Amino acid sequence: MILRCNTQYEFLTASGSNISTRAVRQELHEMGFRGRAAAHKTKITTLEAVIAAKEGDQLHSNARDVIRCSSTRLPHTFGHVVYLSLSCPTDNCDLHFKVSRDHYSGYPLTVEGFAYLWAGARASYGVSEGKVCYEMKILEEIAVKHLPSSEPDPHVVRIGWSLDSCSTQLGEEAFSFGYGGTGKKSSDCKFEDYGEKFGENDVIGCFIDFDAGGEEVKIAFSKNGVWLDVAFQVSREELAGRPLFPHVLVKNCAIEFNFGQKEEPFHPPPEGYRFIQTLGIEDRTRGAVGPASKADCEILMMVGLPACGKTTWASKHTESHPEKKYNTLGTNAIMEKMKVMGLRRQKNYAGRWDVLIQQATQCLNRLIQIAARKRRNYILDQTNVYGSAQRRKMRPFEGFQRKAIVICPTEEDFKERTLRQTDEQGKDVPDQAVLEMKANFLLPEPSDFLEEVIFVELQREEAFNLVKEYNEEGRKAGPPPDKRHDNRPGGFRGNGGGYQRYDDRGGPRGGVGYQSRDAGGYRRGNNRGGYTGNRWGGNGNYREGGSSAPRGGYNRNQQSGGYNRPAPYTKGGYNQVTMDTPAVCLSAH
Repeated sequence: MILRCNTQYEFLTASGSNISTRAVRQELHEMGFRGRAAAHKTKITTLEAVIAAKEGDQLHSNARDVIRCSSTRLPHTFGHVVYLSLSCPTDNCDLHFKVSRDHYSGYPLTVEGFAYLWAGARASYGVSEGKVCYEMKILEEIAVKHLPSSEPDPHVVRIGWSLDSCSTQLGEEAFSFGYGGTGKKSSDCKFEDYGEKFGENDVIGCFIDFDAGGEEVKIAFSKNGVWLDVAFQVSREELAGRPLFPHVLVKNCAIEFNFGQKEEPFHPPPEGYRFIQTLGIEDRTRGAVGPASKADCEILMMVGLPACGKTTWASKHTESHPEKKYNTLGTNAIMEKMKVMGLRRQKNYAGRWDVLIQQATQCLNRLIQIAARKRRNYILDQTNVYGSAQRRKMRPFEGFQRKAIVICPTEEDFKERTLRQTDEQGKDVPDQAVLEMKANFLLPEPSDFLEEVIFVELQREEAFNLVKEYNEEGRKAGPPPDKRHDNRPGGFRGNGGGYQRYDDRGGPRGGVGYQSRDAGGYRRGNNRGGYTGNRWGGNGNYREGGSSAPRGGYNRNQQSGGYNRPAPYTKGGYNQVTMDTPAVCLSAH
């Protein structure tokens, strides 16, 4: 039984009965909800919730008749309330992937360094039985004229299935299966020729067959309605009954999904296959739900010198707490999303490495700004050795559970790790920069911006003594400072002959030097690297999380690789979604 809002501002059931908003409010009140429910006959500006009645009936709205549920703290699920808004507290997409209002389409940020990055998103529901399918159409290959001509495959999409526990990098780990526009299939970072190349305006069908005989689950694809045969055969024993979810990974492309919400598919599916959204709610599995409020969110700020083991600890902590679904913010995480055919850029990049690092730094700074407005769990994987940097980075996350994780290994372990990292990855941190960090290293303390400080290796007293030695070593290694600055302890700068302050603001204040990793990387130059508001989105109209222009669409007339989004994108019937059951859609927070 579906409830809809009629023109008399009442809720209309499938049988034709009218239910007043007062009755709905009373139902919600009995369920424990203390917000406000109302029916609106105005154009959609914020679709905050789809409300299910006590018996499991679904309250739903069409494109103009909106059931709006207002509350500052509405949890993702509360009784039978199902929260499907743009601020949905899930974390199944990258921070730089923008899910449109309808939750069935999306596009990545493409301005400046973001054009190098892959951006992924996973659907809200998965399946573990039956013969199921969905479709994906590439709406546009977004212009990225600021990329060098040597950039391999600037426009590409990878589509497929993955476990909910997998990363957003589709096809680059076990139980993550993708088919890419380069004519390759991949799983566990193993790429093989498959099917055909595809691009703008092509429609890819994705099929999974749990009913196939034998001990394997079969995954296949189609292009523009033409069957491409089986791409993967997955062991049922290894899958162990776990559901697989629709998943997309894009690079500078806008895409649209059809999970079955459209009246007519792009292409009819083969006999026996059903679109995932047409399945009953009992036949599909909901993905992990993120924190319900900021108070439930956690940000862990790593503190330690380069190569001390921060990234290793962050990776192990993320793996041991899959329910937290940590988002790692750091230069290494950015570089992982710049891979080409599963290989890190260091192995196949023809351009200037320092320029790429600078762009990665700018991307990271922007992602940290976006992250502070999203209800997720984060690990800030940077050095964060300056007291001023610790305070500045934690301030925007007010309301989160803010913790510092201090990694101070013994001097012998630190030297061993530094040598190992240099052998494996090359030397990307100059000795001068490390000495400057040692001179300014400040151990964090519980304060108004930090609720807890955790010492992982050497404990506080031993770490304090070691950091004192670092401070002395760093200061002795440099010439006497010409003057102090800002009354900040331990920081100093010269007029070209000594240390320059690595204050995490985009570069040194003095002449030529390397940027501190607290800002995400190292680079030469004295440009402070800060972003102005109008650099994001071409003319400044775009602002992540809100804009003077309506969200959910885009304009092809771009400047500097950014989007202007003056009106909702309505091609193909967007924003006209009718759901008879909780929808399969892209997660948007």
